[in-house]
Amino acid sequence: MEELNMPLLGDKFPELKVQTTHGPMNIPADQKGSWFVLFSHPADFTPVCTTEFVAFQKRFDQFEKLDCKLIGMSVDQIFSHIKWVEWIKAELGVEIKFPVVAANDSVAMKLGMLHPGKGTNTVRAVFIVDPEGKVRLIMYYPQEIGRNMDEVVRAVKALQISDKQGAIPAGWPENELIGDRVIVPPATNEVDAKKRCEEYECFDWWFCHKPLES
Repeated sequence: MEELNMPLLGDKFPELKVQTTHGPMNIPADQKGSWFVLFSHPADFTPVCTTEFVAFQKRFDQFEKLDCKLIGMSVDQIFSHIKWVEWIKAELGVEIKFPVVAANDSVAMKLGMLHPGKGTNTVRAVFIVDPEGKVRLIMYYPQEIGRNMDEVVRAVKALQISDKQGAIPAGWPENELIGDRVIVPPATNEVDAKKRCEEYECFDWWFCHKPLES
């Protein structure tokens, strides 16, 4: 078996040439300049995966507003993906607008999606990648647990805000201490530390926060 090798946070997303339900695709080259979420599912025509695809599609517009593309993936063959997407539209009334990658084992192993202890199907992985092609967030779920797509939307939004404004607290935008505000980076010298409580709202100089910029 090939060595399990997954990109780490901050790494460049591996270059992949793949076949999708929307035709051939180069990842991440074809997504350069925009964010994207690549998520894997264990198998087509399975209940939990079907609920996930519908949930992702229901939030398709939210991802678009964030300039973030969605890409699905599993090791099923392309004809299976096409038929499953057709079935979802015909039986559930939901048109899947994002591409679905037909990955082989080599592609899945590059992304750490095949876990020997969980069988031969891809686990539920989520990679959030920025416009420069860098991996910014990774989540793994077992086959038996469906993902929370609102958390994926929140994570993309939080990453974009943190790049420009500051750190994001737990449960943002409904944090128990500071609501939807962002955390000011801690001071790194004594002079700045003394000024912090005058410049911002603070619990202490090392824990200051400011309003979210629109």
